[in-house]
Amino acid sequence: MIRRILFFIAVLGLVSCSLPTRPPVGPTAWMVSPERTAAPRVARTDIWLKMGSVSVTPPFDGRSLVYRTGDQRYEKDFYNVYTTIPAEMIGNAERQWMNKANIFSATVGQGNSLFPFYFLQATVEEFYGDYRNKPEAVVSVEFFLSATSAGKASPLIGANRYTKRIALKDSTPEALVLGQQEALAQIFNEYEAQLYKYAGNLPKPLGQ
Repeated sequence: MIRRILFFIAVLGLVSCSLPTRPPVGPTAWMVSPERTAAPRVARTDIWLKMGSVSVTPPFDGRSLVYRTGDQRYEKDFYNVYTTIPAEMIGNAERQWMNKANIFSATVGQGNSLFPFYFLQATVEEFYGDYRNKPEAVVSVEFFLSATSAGKASPLIGANRYTKRIALKDSTPEALVLGQQEALAQIFNEYEAQLYKYAGNLPKPLGQ
């Protein structure tokens, strides 16, 4: 009996020594933050622009990275997440980009209490990695620019939709985040040019 007990203790000791020790697994956080590096434009108006909310359609509205693995199949990666929800992350990047573009005298966030003459909203319709064939980052954004008067929205100035597909160097989460960042940078750059055209022929604010 004593020999059996010692044998079992020895076996348990060998098994415990053979098992790898791993630290607790937590999610890795990523930031998508395209940055405008070009020279500022010549301002086309001395009035400021207010950024409205950015809405993101499901299933891309959560913090988890999303992978498309089939025509009707999307998977969420709970071990790789964004630092904040995409609506906030993209909205902050958009406001900073348009501020640096210098089209308006200033571009302020949604939390600003001043009354806006021009209002910009965006809807993100696609924000995922497509792994059905060669891996790609897919981003689609639609922008809505409107003028306001007496506190009520007046007719829409313009609605513009952009879709970008960026080939990824591999299937890692890092490659996807970099691809999404490049896609957003291209979209912001193209919409900036369109916004500059709009700014040259904006309806006059009430009382001007």
